Amino acid sequence: MKMDVKSILQNIKTVKIQGAEAVAKASVKAVRAAIYKSKANSVTQLYRELTELKKTLLSLRPTEPCLANTLNFILFNLNILDIIHLRSHLDLRLHKTDEHFEEANKIIIKYGVKKIRKGTVVFTHCHSSTVTNILIAAKKQGKKFSVNNTETRPLLQGRITARQLAGAGIQVKHYVDSATRLAVRGADVVLLGADAITTEGRAVNKIGSELVAEVANRYDVPVYICTDAWKFDPKTIFGFEVPIEKRPKNEIWKNPPKNITIVNPAFEIINPGLITGIISELGVYKPGMFIEEVLHHYPWMLR
Repeated sequence: MKMDVKSILQNIKTVKIQGAEAVAKASVKAVRAAIYKSKANSVTQLYRELTELKKTLLSLRPTEPCLANTLNFILFNLNILDIIHLRSHLDLRLHKTDEHFEEANKIIIKYGVKKIRKGTVVFTHCHSSTVTNILIAAKKQGKKFSVNNTETRPLLQGRITARQLAGAGIQVKHYVDSATRLAVRGADVVLLGADAITTEGRAVNKIGSELVAEVANRYDVPVYICTDAWKFDPKTIFGFEVPIEKRPKNEIWKNPPKNITIVNPAFEIINPGLITGIISELGVYKPGMFIEEVLHHYPWMLR
């Protein structure tokens, strides 16, 4: 299939490509396509083109450190003076990035499936490919369980989750967002994805996620964040806050009456005290220990 950088950028911007990991993987495709199509005949020119592409990609979805970490991994420390060797080295970095996502996903699934037992009712919110992969893998292993999920307005990403799980033969109860309390209270475990993890161990996920965690905490339902560790935001070590993306008001109400201000945040921050554990390719850890493991295994994030 022909790779088109402009199409990838447009699909990220319009949320046709959604989910932190999916956006990061799409950025890899965009970089690969840009390198393939580039007519640059010098290291400086090619690096300039890729730096501009990186800026563009980062501007499309501000609450996506996985995207930033992926691009930084591909482009950091490229002290190469020959264009042929630079292209070769970039191709190796792109291949290693693909390998990371593939292997990390397998390990996260292995850990996540262990949280599902016979008769478990799992609650999940919005659409996380990581959570969906865990649940489908559990079904394939013969585990009998069901899922409660919420619609996730205004873009209804929860329907994506419901369709995929139902298509895999998993029983799903689909709730309106305002019935979140009922859906969580009737669950045994909460599995959520994440778009970012801060140095304080706070998880940034789809709007409504902290509400889910607060309700779960009230009813003693454990909450696990299922995420690739590349979603850690290293900038938060230096005091920077994770930017919370504000979506267009017309997603909520195209022509609201005068004097009505539409507020449409895409994400919110989950207090680490509400998180039972973070499930990643590094293991299952409390938020504070998770940060230590990330910095130990991925020191390049701070370069």
